[in-house]
Amino acid sequence: MAGLPETSAQPAAPQPGELATFACHPEASRGRRCAEPESPTRSGFQRDRDRIIHAGAFRKLKYKTQVFVYHEGDYYRTRLTHSVEVAQIARSIARSLGLNEDLAEALALAHDLGHTPFGHAGEEALDAAMADFGGFDHNEQTFRILTQLERRYAEFDGLNLTWETLEGTVKHNGPLVGPDRPPVPPSIAAYDAETDLALDLYPSAEAQVAALSDDIAYNNHDIDDGLRAGLFDIDDLRGLPLVGPVLEKVTARYPGLERGRLIHETIRRVINHMVNDLLAETGRRLAAADPADAEAVRRHGAPVVAFSDAMRENDRALKAFLFKRMYRHYRVNRMTEKTRRVVAELFRAYREAPSCLPPEWQATIPEDDPKGAARVVADYIAGMTDRYALEEHRKLFDPQART
Repeated sequence: MAGLPETSAQPAAPQPGELATFACHPEASRGRRCAEPESPTRSGFQRDRDRIIHAGAFRKLKYKTQVFVYHEGDYYRTRLTHSVEVAQIARSIARSLGLNEDLAEALALAHDLGHTPFGHAGEEALDAAMADFGGFDHNEQTFRILTQLERRYAEFDGLNLTWETLEGTVKHNGPLVGPDRPPVPPSIAAYDAETDLALDLYPSAEAQVAALSDDIAYNNHDIDDGLRAGLFDIDDLRGLPLVGPVLEKVTARYPGLERGRLIHETIRRVINHMVNDLLAETGRRLAAADPADAEAVRRHGAPVVAFSDAMRENDRALKAFLFKRMYRHYRVNRMTEKTRRVVAELFRAYREAPSCLPPEWQATIPEDDPKGAARVVADYIAGMTDRYALEEHRKLFDPQART
């Protein structure tokens, strides 16, 4: 069995409140699309974070699930609890590297806003329904929410976030323009034409931290949820690299430890190993690249925030295990098929009878534009929570249901 990965010394922690030269400094922000007076008490990135937290789309994450549908149990992760967990990891990493914690947190909290009800099953169903109208992608939907669909402010649609937050949101997985890259989603392309988001460059280090914090949280907490759901057992983890050795160490240190504590002690140590590995590898990359500022990070040509090769192998092995034993478990497959049908039938019903949409949504449907009309329906469905989608489906298809 493979042992635990070796990690070199971490970079020296900056002094409290001190930002590295390659961090995003709020006073150097490229600003907002719609100019606003600066706050006397909060930086621009703090305001971005606060606007995301107060957004309606953020509150809905409470009832949007990752793998399990909300009614299957109230202990499983939702998109909201996952986003908070990602933000916690991202802030810790950003602080250790001298990056801007507020920007990293804002990006972490925003990254799942565009997800449909019912997790990836809902997204796949909506993408299939939208095949003739430009498709559907949750990353683009997040951008649409941040720039268009949140209609709360008197002077602009969206949240009017800083350039750095929007840039990090669209490019958290890397450049959108380049060889072998798919076409830029239309909503992002249209915004980029007016406000250059540098789609051919890498994002800030803070955005890179948020992206890998998502991986750390997702994998480890899916282990917890999968064990709690009985989709696999603790003994099934013993052959996995990283997880297995950590589990053995915990078992040896605490013989006879009850199951719940054993799971928690194992997962918290795996998260710690992954974070420490990321800090060590990122420290090596930053030392080699020696970026002078945040723009140098973007133009570096490769990520500066990364796992080691060994940790990437561990990550792939864990993802493969979860895909086989959890995401494709027959119990999950059954619910996945049901929820796909719910989304597909909702889309078809609203497309054929848009008068069934709430009046405020009917008012946004463009005339003589089937693609635009389909996008309005997709926006409406994507914004639903799991329970609201199920209730709307019942109202539309059950003749005895009250509307």
